[in-house]
Amino acid sequence: MFTASEDRQRWSSSPGRDSALPLARHPEEVTLRVSSRDPWVRAGLAFSLGMTGGKFALRAKMRSARRPNAAIRQPALPRNLRARAFTLLEIMLAVIILGMMSLAIYRFVQANVTAMRVSSEADAVEARYDGLRELLTQQLQSLPPGTAALAGEPLKIDGHDRDELTWFCPAGPGLLTRYATGDFRVSLRLRARDAKSRQLDLGLLRKPKEDTAVSNEHETWVRLIDNVGTLQIRFFDSRLNTWVQRWTDTVTLPRLVKVVIGRTDATAPTEITVPLARMPL
Repeated sequence: MFTASEDRQRWSSSPGRDSALPLARHPEEVTLRVSSRDPWVRAGLAFSLGMTGGKFALRAKMRSARRPNAAIRQPALPRNLRARAFTLLEIMLAVIILGMMSLAIYRFVQANVTAMRVSSEADAVEARYDGLRELLTQQLQSLPPGTAALAGEPLKIDGHDRDELTWFCPAGPGLLTRYATGDFRVSLRLRARDAKSRQLDLGLLRKPKEDTAVSNEHETWVRLIDNVGTLQIRFFDSRLNTWVQRWTDTVTLPRLVKVVIGRTDATAPTEITVPLARMPL
C-alpha cells in the first residue's frame, strides 16, 4: 500500500506511460489528467474521475476557509423577490403624478369656492334691489289721492342724477319702524357715506310730519343699498301722456313711477317701475 505522496511519485516516474502532467493548482479547484492505461488509477480513483475524450479529469473543488468575508456573506435574494421591488425612477414618477393630481384637485376646489362666493355676493345684492322694489310698491300704492302725499324733485350734482322722491306715510313695517307714532315724511335719496368719502348710499331719510324745525335732530337715516352711482326718478303723466322729471300735483297721483338706479358693480342700471293706478287698455 502506498500513501498519497508515494502514489503521485510512482505515477510520475512510471516508464512507458504518458508524461506526467503538472497539477493545476487553483484556490478553488485542482485539475488532474492521467492516462486510462494505469490500473491503479482505474481501481483506486475511478469514483472521482470522469471520461472526456479518452482522458480522465479530476476536478476537486476546495473552498478556502481563509476568505475574510466567507462568514459574513449574505445570501442573494431570489429573483422573484428582486422583481417585486421599485426603482428610484418609478418612485419619483409616482410622487410627481401624485403632486400633479393634488394641484389639480386644489385648483378645482378653489375655483368652485370662488364661484360660490361671487354667486352668493351677487345674490345678496340682487336681494337688496328686490326688497327695495317691494318696499316702494307697498308704500306708493297705499298713498291716498288728493292729499299731496307724493312729490318729486330732480337734482343733479357734478353731472350725475341725484333725484329725490318724497311721500307721507304712517309708521309701520314699510317705514322700517314698528313702535313709532304719527305720520312721517319719507325721502328716497342718495347720501354720502361720510364727509371725506365720495361713495354714495341709497336709503330713506325719515322725519316726523309735524316737525317743522330746520335742524336735523329728529331725522333718521336708513341705509338700504351701498355704493350707488346715480338715482333717476321719472313720473308718467297721463294727461300729457309722457314722462316728466318733477311732480308737484297735490290732487292727482301719477300713473307710474319709474326709479332708475345706476350701479357701480354692473354696467346696466336697475330699473324699478311701480304702477299707482290701473292703466287703461
